[in-house]
Amino acid sequence: MSRTWARWAALLLPVVALVALLTAASVRRDRALAIGTALARGETPPVPALVLPVLPGAEAAPRGGPAAPHTVALRDLRGHPVVLNFWASWCAPCREEAPLLGAVARDYQSRGVLVVGVDTQDLEAPARAFLAQHQVIYLNLRDPDGGAGRLFGTTGVPETFFIDSGGRIQGKFPGEQIDPAMWRRAVDALLAGRRVP
Repeated sequence: MSRTWARWAALLLPVVALVALLTAASVRRDRALAIGTALARGETPPVPALVLPVLPGAEAAPRGGPAAPHTVALRDLRGHPVVLNFWASWCAPCREEAPLLGAVARDYQSRGVLVVGVDTQDLEAPARAFLAQHQVIYLNLRDPDGGAGRLFGTTGVPETFFIDSGGRIQGKFPGEQIDPAMWRRAVDALLAGRRVP
């Protein structure tokens, strides 16, 4: 009897493990789809609980202030409206957006807005060169394997999410946006507590 049970257990164990893996993958996929679907329905989903490493050389520590941390939890940014931009050094449209994001960071800093870049599916050396070339002044994080982008449901780069001070996503730019007036309207809507179109 115990031998029969052992044989059944040996046969069932790989099946159970496979089902568990498929379920976990399905849950991750559904979470990624959930943000885009919620935004399309006019909802404001919460920002995912992510902790990402700071891109070395992109710490944006205040002059004379304490050193920036080595990692940043997105949920710790609550209390500030956040413009979260996914980008990569190999992305030509990201080069066009970089000065616009810099202008948002500079022009809205006094109103508490944080601009945070997320370098995704990229190598560190070209990413650092990109930041130096475009004189990027805001905090940048690393997402080397694209896991954070998948959790947000990004479909490419650039893609920008507008997160209110309560940690809820109010809207996004699903691709490149090079109209300065659109950036101002989006950030002004975020500050006013309105959805970002």
